[in-house]
Amino acid sequence: QVQLVESGGGLVQAGGSLRLSCAASGRTFSNYAMGWFRQAPGQEREFVAGISNSGRTTYYGDSVKARFTISRDNAKNTVYLQMTSLKPEDTAVYLCAAQGPIRSYTNYRSYDYWGQGTQVTVSS
Repeated sequence: QVQLVESGGGLVQAGGSLRLSCAASGRTFSNYAMGWFRQAPGQEREFVAGISNSGRTTYYGDSVKARFTISRDNAKNTVYLQMTSLKPEDTAVYLCAAQGPIRSYTNYRSYDYWGQGTQVTVSS
């Protein structure tokens, strides 16, 4: 089992920045690829960013490319999502997820473990 706890969400004005963290515990963190997803009310879960277990490879959803950066610190068992140039349409609950054997970074069904999420609200 892997337990994931997100933090760092909040209310920010459009154009602002936030840094989300996801702390993992349980099994060996460096064995897992990690992803960030988001879900707004009434909408499907959307892929935001993914990172390989080593941190050398990253992937981004089209709507966040060049604005968001995913990173990880395996010594701290933590994955981060740096969000800049935030827009009202970025408003959602942001969830981090872990998967063992890589199947797909972008498909939420490929992930084995999920955190509870942290709310990000961007005001216009």
